[in-house]
Amino acid sequence: MTILFCLFLLLVANGAPILARLLPGLRRWNRPLDGGYRLPDGEPLFGAHKTWRGIVAATLLTAVVAGLADYPLWLGAVFGALSMLGDLLASFTKRRLKWRSGAPAPALDQLPEALLPLIFLASPLELDGPSILLIAVLFTVLDRGLSRVLYAWRLRHHPW
Repeated sequence: MTILFCLFLLLVANGAPILARLLPGLRRWNRPLDGGYRLPDGEPLFGAHKTWRGIVAATLLTAVVAGLADYPLWLGAVFGALSMLGDLLASFTKRRLKWRSGAPAPALDQLPEALLPLIFLASPLELDGPSILLIAVLFTVLDRGLSRVLYAWRLRHHPW
């Protein structure tokens, strides 16, 4: 159950920013997390698609889902926040490599987002190494497939 629950939490954290984008009342939170700051390499710190709205939505929705599943709210909130931190690390890396925003980077787009919460919360989630690896691989495969579906439904800007 924990493996499926963790996989579900990853999907919730990953999808929350997309869902939040659809809610008109949250438009005022659609501000880049990096404030448009550019590093000396001329590239943004994270990019315009990493917003306060997305970070807050992922953290709160993941907390709510954890609470509904009888896990502590703090566990869900930390899980969501760590997942988004992994997403930011991937975005930071892509900007340093001068890849355009939204450019596909299989594994880089999914693994930091999955591994950070799974590794840091392994003890309270009762996960071992093989379980963490399995969840990360399953998340990578599911995320790639779901991205194509969301693109077809015009909920995502890119088909990856």
